Amino acid sequence: MIPTATPVDPADSVDPTDPTDNLVADVFARACPSRRTLENITGKWGVLALIALTEDTYRFNALRRRVDGISEKMLAQTLHALERDGLVRREVQTSIPPHVEYSLTPLGSRVATKLRDLIDLVEAEMPTVIAAQEDYDRR
Repeated sequence: MIPTATPVDPADSVDPTDPTDNLVADVFARACPSRRTLENITGKWGVLALIALTEDTYRFNALRRRVDGISEKMLAQTLHALERDGLVRREVQTSIPPHVEYSLTPLGSRVATKLRDLIDLVEAEMPTVIAAQEDYDRR
């Protein structure tokens, strides 16, 4: 990986030949890879897929039914991106017929816990949000 974020002091570098050692994640930096990972996580489908996977391990179509409204193509793209980022584990079962199950990795579980807190807050505050929307619309 080529360092694309804010470089650190070279004296603090562990291995100057490893470009990832000079990488400090900064989501505000345009070229920082953390920005793309954040987009994968916080996109509408990424959030919903991660939260659904906190409930259980899912096969593809069961997860698609759980995340109401997502297309097959969008779910496949979302799971691929989350798997690439190390948040979702894809496991092929050697049963007859073979099938694939999706679950969270330890990192995915930690991220999903934070998202669950946010979702709980938003859901609990919906009366306040709706009142604010109505007030705004009246003006």
